[in-house]
Amino acid sequence: MSRILIVEDEESIAELERDYLELSGFDVEIEASGKVGLERALKEKFDLLILDLMLPEVDGFEICKQVRKEKNTPILMVSAKKDDIDKIRGLGLGADDYITKPFSPSELVARVKAHLARYERLIGSNVQENEIIEIRGLKIDKTARRVYINGEEKNFTTKEFDLLTFLAQNPNRVFRKEELFSKIWDMESIGDIATVTVHIKKIREKIELDTQKPQYIETIWGVGYRFKM
Repeated sequence: MSRILIVEDEESIAELERDYLELSGFDVEIEASGKVGLERALKEKFDLLILDLMLPEVDGFEICKQVRKEKNTPILMVSAKKDDIDKIRGLGLGADDYITKPFSPSELVARVKAHLARYERLIGSNVQENEIIEIRGLKIDKTARRVYINGEEKNFTTKEFDLLTFLAQNPNRVFRKEELFSKIWDMESIGDIATVTVHIKKIREKIELDTQKPQYIETIWGVGYRFKM
């Protein structure tokens, strides 16, 4: 449920706005003081702010200005002033919309819904989910480059992580040590394939319950290694 803060010193107007918004499924709180409203807007998480311009102690312009320094929360300004200069100033400070009193409560609700939907789309387009590989208690977060085994994070070096990830992305396929060396170290192996063996050993120590009976990376004797699905 979206949480909305109304900062309005005219009690009847604030309660009317709250009633219509609550009927539309929003969680609404009211503050009559501009100072307290600013403090709550900065400290608490609200999904949208409705600010009256003429407030005691701190006006709506200042609240908008201070909130915009720290948050991208949608802000809808409400005022009895019809002068374009106030609207321009409010929008210039970062308000998302400006509505003049008197207004239809249904119009207010429609604008609130529109701005929340727009904000959610913007947030959604900017947030990318981490690419995760999960296999039998093993979790590889490719985006954050972190490895967990049964919920416990294990520290991996860069090459250990790259080698484990490569094998996990290519399960049930046998790779020769020379292939792995070339893939992970990006060079032809010239007598250095022991590097692969050492790294496999270190990886097993971190993810296998029993390194003698590995459940993830198995050795194919005389050939190389395979990640078991």
